[in-house]
Amino acid sequence: MLHLAFLMPLLPLAGFAVLVTFGRRLGNPLAGWLGTATVTGSFVIAVIVFIGLLHRTGDARSFTQVLFTWIPAGSFHARAALLIDPLSMTMALFVTGVSALIHLYSIGYMSHDKDYPRFFVYLNLFVASMLVLVLANNLLFSFVGWEGVGLCSYLLIAFWFDRDTATTAGKKAFIFNRIGDTGFLLAVFLLFGSIHTFTFSGPHGIFAHAGSMSTGLATAVSLLIFLAATGKSAQVPLFTWLPDAMEGPTPVSALIHAATMVTAGVYLMVRMSPVLHRSPDALLVVASVGVATAFIAATIGATQNDIKKVLAYSTVSQLGYMFLAVGTQAYVAAIFLMISHAFYKGLLFLSAGSVIHGLDDEQDIKKMGGLRKYMPLTYGAFFVAWLAISGVPPFSGFWAKGDVLMNAFADNRALWAVGLITAVLTAYYMSREIALVFYGDERWRRLRVIKGEPHESPWVMVVPLVILAFCAAFGGLLNLPFHPNWVVLDHWLQPVLGSVVRVPHVGIGGEWALALGDAVAAFLGLGVALGWWVGRSERPALEPAFLRRAWFYDAAIDRLISRPSTAASLVAATDVEERTIDGGVTAVATLVRATGDRLRRIQTGFVRNYALAIAVGAVGILAWMLTRASL
Repeated sequence: MLHLAFLMPLLPLAGFAVLVTFGRRLGNPLAGWLGTATVTGSFVIAVIVFIGLLHRTGDARSFTQVLFTWIPAGSFHARAALLIDPLSMTMALFVTGVSALIHLYSIGYMSHDKDYPRFFVYLNLFVASMLVLVLANNLLFSFVGWEGVGLCSYLLIAFWFDRDTATTAGKKAFIFNRIGDTGFLLAVFLLFGSIHTFTFSGPHGIFAHAGSMSTGLATAVSLLIFLAATGKSAQVPLFTWLPDAMEGPTPVSALIHAATMVTAGVYLMVRMSPVLHRSPDALLVVASVGVATAFIAATIGATQNDIKKVLAYSTVSQLGYMFLAVGTQAYVAAIFLMISHAFYKGLLFLSAGSVIHGLDDEQDIKKMGGLRKYMPLTYGAFFVAWLAISGVPPFSGFWAKGDVLMNAFADNRALWAVGLITAVLTAYYMSREIALVFYGDERWRRLRVIKGEPHESPWVMVVPLVILAFCAAFGGLLNLPFHPNWVVLDHWLQPVLGSVVRVPHVGIGGEWALALGDAVAAFLGLGVALGWWVGRSERPALEPAFLRRAWFYDAAIDRLISRPSTAASLVAATDVEERTIDGGVTAVATLVRATGDRLRRIQTGFVRNYALAIAVGAVGILAWMLTRASL
């Protein structure tokens, strides 16, 4: 079974190749069904490989499949190889599963788009790249997938490239990710220069050397990897590209936020946990940046009016929780929250897409209201996701987020306090959104947003909602606390992370108290938001410009970085390049040409002139010699 692993990335890659070649001929909907079938096939293969891995025990749950030698250079060989272990298979399962549902949803959502086949070309390549990233057995091969998801995110965010806002958002995502990629490459170079390997596991791999690494080397590598993760997973200060990515089609938003792209940074940090474990300072930086990102994004999300931007800032905030978990060495908690987040955030985005579809592309929640009567299935799905992300027990978000906060409490009380406040804000902004979209008066009717009434989505869009709603509701069963036999995910990931995970010591009473505090935080945020926003769509005092405009972060970047760098580039282009460099080159050329013009006058081409010059020269030489003789 394990030898089928290569088919996981190969199937969507083959779908990409077929759709590039024949997509236009297949048209709508065959191109969509082909793309969906390849990703679904990849999910089936992932399940088969998972079962094969499950039959092994303990440290034997690791298998390397070498595909081919990628870069042979003397004694150096970089191989394209896959690492099949509990961590990579956990990622592969939810990446392929959620991506398959998003592909199915896209068949209906994108059915009227003129570039329908091209959309599925990009989606298939996106999934293939993400699978290469999470399955690669070395950093160099993983970087191929890392760059692949970066490229595909640019192509999909800017999919409607005839819109200026979409092309700008695509370029912004691409540039911000390139900043992070610098950290990835520097970390790779530093590691190879120090321990002469790119490979994760094995007797000569990175993890075998991690225990003997100096603290300085571990800190440098950890912070460089974190820089890479900051770009890909949208953490402060490189987070503003993700909300702007909402310019892409809604299935793209779901794919980026739930199954691919933004989870890549968290995965990389967890994969490199043996190195992180050597640097307490780097861990503190990761946890601090993560909780700061979670809080800042939550405050911004509480004031947005675009139904997708609320969810986008929510993703940034939830990713901050995952990095808080990584920084407190709660790596299993980070993966647990990542899986739960994939379920309920994918459900939220697809439900939001259903709302947008039913309202003829309207995205302003202030123009909605009362939709639960017209879109009951979409409302039910959104309702489940709302309770899950808000942390209401017994939904998955309660257990996953609670796991993160419990570990933070055991490690650093200040970080835990900020995380708990952010949990209240999370419940608040999600309750505000559901109140404005599904409750209250029907503002869409008064504002004439659509002709007729909102309508439910077709079955290809509803089926993924039902499946994801089930997963969001019961996903917490993966890792229930309070009993050793219930922490399934802990046991599953133990062979990979067991040596670096720090076990929190809060006691059974502490666990119950913290769980109660998490539930109170969730209900507090829900109660306040519903009390303030049900039946009322305008509260300017709760939506200050400072928060609506994302703490003026983009404006600050524009003023402090973009404009000065643009002015500096103009100076460089005119004063330095044109006047100094080009002027210097031009001056040398002018001098040579002028000198040549003067010398050319001597070369007349007449023999008599040359004879006269020779005679004059000879007389001059003779006169000089006579003068010297007389002396």
